[in-house]
Amino acid sequence: MLKTMRKNVKSLAPVLWIVIATFIIAIFAVWGGAGRLGESRRENTIVQIGKASISSEDYFNVLRQRVEAMKKEYPDLAPNLLRQLNLPQQILEQMVQQQILLHLARKKGLKATDRELQEKIMSFPVFQRDGKFVGFEEYKRILDWNHIPIQKFEASLRDDVLINKIYQLLTAGVAVTEDEVWENYRNQNETVKIEYLVVSTDKIELPVPPTEEEVSRYFEQNREKYRIPEKREGQMVFLKTDDLKKEISVSDSEIEKYYRDNISQFKEPAKVKVSRIYLPYTRADKQQVQDLAKNIHSRLTAGEDFARLASQYSKDDKAASGGDWGYYDWQSFTPEEIKAVNQLEAGQVTEPQDLGNALSILKASEKMPEITRSLAEVKAMIQNSLVEQKARDQASNRMEKLAKVARKTRNLEQAARREGLTAQPTGLLKKGDPLPQVDSSGFLSQALFELKEKEISSPIFTYEGLALVQLSGISPEHPAALDEVRDQVRADLTEELKKARLKEKLGSLKYAQAVNWEDFARNNGLEYKRAETHKRGQYLSLIDDTAELDKLVFSLALNQPSEPFATGSGYAVVRVLERKEVTREDFARVKEQELATLLNQNREMFLYSYLQKVRQDMKIRVNYNLFNRVTDDVLGRLGE
Repeated sequence: MLKTMRKNVKSLAPVLWIVIATFIIAIFAVWGGAGRLGESRRENTIVQIGKASISSEDYFNVLRQRVEAMKKEYPDLAPNLLRQLNLPQQILEQMVQQQILLHLARKKGLKATDRELQEKIMSFPVFQRDGKFVGFEEYKRILDWNHIPIQKFEASLRDDVLINKIYQLLTAGVAVTEDEVWENYRNQNETVKIEYLVVSTDKIELPVPPTEEEVSRYFEQNREKYRIPEKREGQMVFLKTDDLKKEISVSDSEIEKYYRDNISQFKEPAKVKVSRIYLPYTRADKQQVQDLAKNIHSRLTAGEDFARLASQYSKDDKAASGGDWGYYDWQSFTPEEIKAVNQLEAGQVTEPQDLGNALSILKASEKMPEITRSLAEVKAMIQNSLVEQKARDQASNRMEKLAKVARKTRNLEQAARREGLTAQPTGLLKKGDPLPQVDSSGFLSQALFELKEKEISSPIFTYEGLALVQLSGISPEHPAALDEVRDQVRADLTEELKKARLKEKLGSLKYAQAVNWEDFARNNGLEYKRAETHKRGQYLSLIDDTAELDKLVFSLALNQPSEPFATGSGYAVVRVLERKEVTREDFARVKEQELATLLNQNREMFLYSYLQKVRQDMKIRVNYNLFNRVTDDVLGRLGE
């Protein structure tokens, strides 16, 4: 699952269209409160980007929306996996990039005119009727019904217009050639049906381990492979949040006060689950469809099953699922339909609604009123949140005090003793290395690489607690001596020797004569895999790098076994059963569309690289304490 998730999370990289859609996607979803613990305006800021900022509430809403979307696709999704994939950091990064784009747009004097705002609003289908704008009153009613402040909505659309303008300006010089488009089209559309046999090094043991002489000789032959990257070390003072929690208590009165002060956080909005039977008509068959709608409505009022009739007669995207539009998707219906739904009681069905080009019969399958979760239901959650906040606040206060003392003495270890704390060495770390039980995400090692020698960091928030580090030494990158990498060299040589034996074993087997490779694999201790529609670069189980395999499968004759080729952990052979190729004639029919797609991809890649350079010159400050707190809040609700 993790490999599949990693592939899908690549789509979360900060490309433009994900960034600018963040607010637009979320506006018609109503979530709970952001779980704030009474922060002031300043304390409610997660990231400060020059004069712009990202609030905890905005980050909460975007993160929760993305998590809920992934939860639908992966029902067993766990918080630890999302942390491992760095999803929270990626989402915050997207929001930062959005603010940088807005900064660049304003710096270049770009404006979003009233006319452009109007056109943007009128482009939303929900604000159209028969291809025309529904009018201001209906537009405002739709926003009010969805609890969306009109000022915030229109401000977000102005930002959207600005981002599109700066995008066009910055990427105007990006181009693609026809040959590049053709090659990309082939990569995306040519497929092969293949089967392959794999033998892995974990299935074999060497008769004797490599000798010291063999290890030394292998190292001499491959010296260029072995370099020791720059490493840094320092003194560290760490306060673990869980340790501080043991000393903290929260009274019932504090819990009750938080509940009263944040009662909106515990409200669950009213929800209506809607089903629809949708019957489109033309001028020629309008009367026939109207008669059908009346007949269906009569059958419904007589007690026939709505889902069965929807499956039989409805002509929209949800017909196959019995016309079920759930709690939120139906909010994209026409204003007339939305108005009709809001007048229904649970279980009621509307008369056929004439939409001008279709008839719609709607049912309120379920209707749940707004509820407020009781104090008893949420008491444990509030208590955990308050304890977490108190622990982090206590750690923050102690670290701020320690930092002031340490900067005066320029000696963290000495300052720690004065404050009754203990400094400990970090050991040599590569940039991004985690520290077990202290910093699983590598924030501390990254901080060391931003310090000058003897410099003391600001407090560093990690998932586990709060730390302060002082850089004490730098070990520059250098070619490795054998003693520094002996274990790695031995492991690499062992792997090479195992692979050689595997290649020899695979080459001696009569797989070329075998008609049924699955049976052959079972009888010879191999692993058998099959891919029905493999594309270039597509992940294949047990094949770490598909570059060599792709060369083979898109050139091999059908049913002709390949020679053994190396995989990340052994050897494999492949056989092509079917191949689907595309022609220049196929390409000519979709060339313009393919060109636009590839051009957009290249523009987004260029933009991402450009923004990475711009951000280095901007003052970006992250409140990691608040970031971690909000992240914990969202991921903590994942199982609810």
